[in-house]
Amino acid sequence: MSIYDKTWRDEHGVCHVEGKDKKEVFGLMGYAHGKDRGMQMLLMRILGQGRASEILDSSDEVLEIDKFFRRMNWAGSIASQIEKLPSETKEICDVYSEGVNRAFAQKIPWEFKMFGYKPEPWSIKDIILISRMVGYLTLAQSQGEMQRLFIELVQAGLDEARLNELFPGILGGFDLDLIKKIKLSERLVSPVSLWNIAAPLMMASNNWAVSGEKTSSGKPILSNDVHLEVNRLPNIWYEIVLKTKDRYAMGGTMPGAPALLTGRNPDLAWSVTYTFMDSTDSWIEKCKDGKYLRKPDTWTKFIKREEIIKRKKKDSVKVIFLENDHGVLEGDPYEEGCYIATTWAPAFSGAVTFDRLIKMFDAKTVTEGMDLLGRVETSWNWTLADRDGNIGYQMSGLMPKRRKEVTGFVPLPGWEEKNDWQGFESPKDLPRCYNPECGFFVTTNQNLNEYGKVDPINVGMGPYRADRIGRLLSENNDITCKDMYTIQYDVYSTQAQLFMKILAPLLPDTIHGEILKNWNLEYSADSKGAFLFDRFYNALHQEVFGKNGFGTD
Repeated sequence: MSIYDKTWRDEHGVCHVEGKDKKEVFGLMGYAHGKDRGMQMLLMRILGQGRASEILDSSDEVLEIDKFFRRMNWAGSIASQIEKLPSETKEICDVYSEGVNRAFAQKIPWEFKMFGYKPEPWSIKDIILISRMVGYLTLAQSQGEMQRLFIELVQAGLDEARLNELFPGILGGFDLDLIKKIKLSERLVSPVSLWNIAAPLMMASNNWAVSGEKTSSGKPILSNDVHLEVNRLPNIWYEIVLKTKDRYAMGGTMPGAPALLTGRNPDLAWSVTYTFMDSTDSWIEKCKDGKYLRKPDTWTKFIKREEIIKRKKKDSVKVIFLENDHGVLEGDPYEEGCYIATTWAPAFSGAVTFDRLIKMFDAKTVTEGMDLLGRVETSWNWTLADRDGNIGYQMSGLMPKRRKEVTGFVPLPGWEEKNDWQGFESPKDLPRCYNPECGFFVTTNQNLNEYGKVDPINVGMGPYRADRIGRLLSENNDITCKDMYTIQYDVYSTQAQLFMKILAPLLPDTIHGEILKNWNLEYSADSKGAFLFDRFYNALHQEVFGKNGFGTD
């Protein structure tokens, strides 16, 4: 019997694979991914390589998306990452790829047959490419978007006081007059455009770990709500159960990569949410005659990277990107002026990430898991619980070491050496927590800087979800799994609660006013109050940031 016959599904449709050892079950995982999610994997690879115009659609919109991915160059500099892989990890990546290719050999996704596309074999290069894409789209991308918004607000004439009100505590080192001189180019694509072509959209998530001191069983409980986007098919994630002769692991995987991003084994459970680590920086570059300034008065040529984008039934397009030690330049340096160059810290990472994630199969304790997950190169919040009763939290990601006066949010002069990165912060200095006194730890994409020796987060999400979950957990010292389900399905809005304290006394005695006054602050599917509150909230945004701020356009 072929090892590829050792797969079956339970009553929920979840795939189970059984093998003699870890290497074999990861090969079977690749086979399951390729068989069930081949279309998803191939589409992600085509997008990440910037080849959608060549294979899928030669429209101008798709061409711009290809330019975006070619600009990011995630398919480049992979050979050096492969060389860094320990031999066992490389073998697992190889057998995983063999499993994917076995599935593709049996059946190519019919969607690609329609295009006449015969996929190239899956390989470690594709695994690392998927890692980079998942780590950046779209929440990491939002950091760059916020930094660009800041530049646009400065150039729109917003004064320093209002800028500090919008971005409190993170504008250290910025030069207002210099930022006004930056020549911005148009965005290639927006996050919405990427969503429209099925790139993964990671729209927030929740996780929490509860100590056995607060549970009915006396054992810790871990919960994860990764916001799976039930409105899209196929789903981003893929559930699977892996079994060897003496060990098992189960949880959520990302098709295209041999890793359990959220799950458990017999000894340890771990869960994941996104964290808004600021790992994207921009530098202002003074340019002329195709060169950039470095002190003392030294002008250096940019490195030129040419990309040829093939287009179905159309002429190919040549795109040129200019790069230096600060990343890819936006703009034409032959036209004298100030431009920005931008770098995302994990852009050329991947090897360490998969080595650590694969090792989670054998991890047994929270401290061991924190050490492994803390070295993942992209930014995530990890909560953990082990069979000995311990719980913990660890942030991961390559956080640049910057000079103390700056946060990385505002662009700084590229010609001043003091503004360069000095390596990356240690995972043990990132926010982390082991067996908190309160008996639980909650992450919901909020600011968690207080738990670290450094401050990775500049612009986090509001604390509303964390406050609500924390309150429900703190009120109960006899928590069960059923209580966890109740919390996951809770639709009470603490954000609305805060707003309604101010809004309720001002509401008119109209039909809609009475509905809002009597609203229970829950976002149930048939709630008229929730609908009206959202209408108010959106209008408030327009009023404050539009009419009285940046303009309605």
